[in-house]
Amino acid sequence: MNRIILTGAVALAVAATPASAGGSRRAGGKLLLTNGVTTVEGSSGGGLSTWAVIAGNETRDGIGASAHATLVALPDFDLESFGAAVGIADRVELSYARQSFDTRAAGAALGLGRGFTFGQHVIGAKVRVIGDAVWEQDRWLPQIAVGVQHKRADRGAVIRAVGGREDKGTDLYVAATKLLLARSLLLNGTVRFTKANQFGLLGFGGDRGAAHKAQVEASAAYMLSRRIVVGTEYRTKPDNLGFAREQDAFDAFAAWAVTRNVSLTAAYVDLGDIATVRKQRGAFLSIQGAF
Repeated sequence: MNRIILTGAVALAVAATPASAGGSRRAGGKLLLTNGVTTVEGSSGGGLSTWAVIAGNETRDGIGASAHATLVALPDFDLESFGAAVGIADRVELSYARQSFDTRAAGAALGLGRGFTFGQHVIGAKVRVIGDAVWEQDRWLPQIAVGVQHKRADRGAVIRAVGGREDKGTDLYVAATKLLLARSLLLNGTVRFTKANQFGLLGFGGDRGAAHKAQVEASAAYMLSRRIVVGTEYRTKPDNLGFAREQDAFDAFAAWAVTRNVSLTAAYVDLGDIATVRKQRGAFLSIQGAF
């Protein structure tokens, strides 16, 4: 079923690409940072929240791309994410991320072994369906995109042992993003339909729930200058596993466009309790290259 959903999403993305995209190709023309940075799941947005913007620096006249490397350093765990995304005609985004979650010393306390690592592949597709967050400043209509992320976790046996129903799953989402240039303000709201436990690293569904549930991702960012943006994000998450409560996530970030092609993001991030280990609050560090 997940393969059918993902195949359909990619087909929709290809069908939505304007025929004119095969025409002229030119150097990236987007305003700095208006393509967002990269989430831990590989899509364009903030660090935690997916936005309606499309990856890469190209406008509707070309094909752009981005690549990222991210580290989330917590008191007891480390989360790493590496990946790339392609933006086609500022209409379609295709993305991939590989996540690695190192349990460090906590792995031994949890009975998994010191340094036990969970991994996950995330394949995504996003289509901008209406609006333009940047150029339609005379309208209140935001840029709206729909997307899909298919996730496949590595540790199926462990996931089932802790109560997870499956080691793979598919998230569906709708995102709306608006940039108010006169106020130097960006606002985003996303509704995600998911059953992922800890972004999918601990599987999908559990003894407390197995169905997709609507979750909310909200972001607000302020442009201090053309090159520096500060903001905050809040993301709700389902609570499916009986052995450990899952809490919502929060961050406060700053993004710096070092050049047109390179950006750095640093954030304070709070992921709450993870697998009975309390108060996982730490640093989010990410570098993105885009053209």
